[in-house]
Amino acid sequence: MAKPPPLPYPRAVQSQPNLLQYLIPVVVIGLVLFLRFRSMGRARPLRLGLLWIVPAIYLVLTIFLFAEMTPHGLGWLWAGLAFVLGSVIGWYRGASMKIHVDPETQALNQASSPLALLFIVALIALRMAIRAGAAYEAGLGHVDVPLITDCLVAMALGLLSMTRLEMYLRGSRLLREARS
Repeated sequence: MAKPPPLPYPRAVQSQPNLLQYLIPVVVIGLVLFLRFRSMGRARPLRLGLLWIVPAIYLVLTIFLFAEMTPHGLGWLWAGLAFVLGSVIGWYRGASMKIHVDPETQALNQASSPLALLFIVALIALRMAIRAGAAYEAGLGHVDVPLITDCLVAMALGLLSMTRLEMYLRGSRLLREARS
């Protein structure tokens, strides 16, 4: 009996998930969360005039991504729903931030709350679950990976924008009240 010809990429067939593939993101995320947890509760200056920068940068990135991988048909509906979900989560995340006015300098300060950190942990877990599910379903051919990417990007845009919008509106109101 003849021996079958060797496979062109033998490692591709035998590849198994590498432990480092999972360990590195867990360590990095754990380190970031540890550093955020340590600084939680510390007051930091809040500059209302700079809150628009992150959402503006992310909006530009979203436009470029949507230009490259434009949603089709119901994809726009799903991306819109993801944006709305991200906006709701972002609004509550912004509302959970502690903002106060220094009575002497009338400068705004902000401090993260445990709820804000919980939102971040939940979003990281959601993202990892979606990625794992998408990878599994992609192997079966049942998933539209660009659509999932578009939805996650739209959700992040809503989250970042509404977090900062809520903080801006509340910070402006607190400043007006302190000055009057």
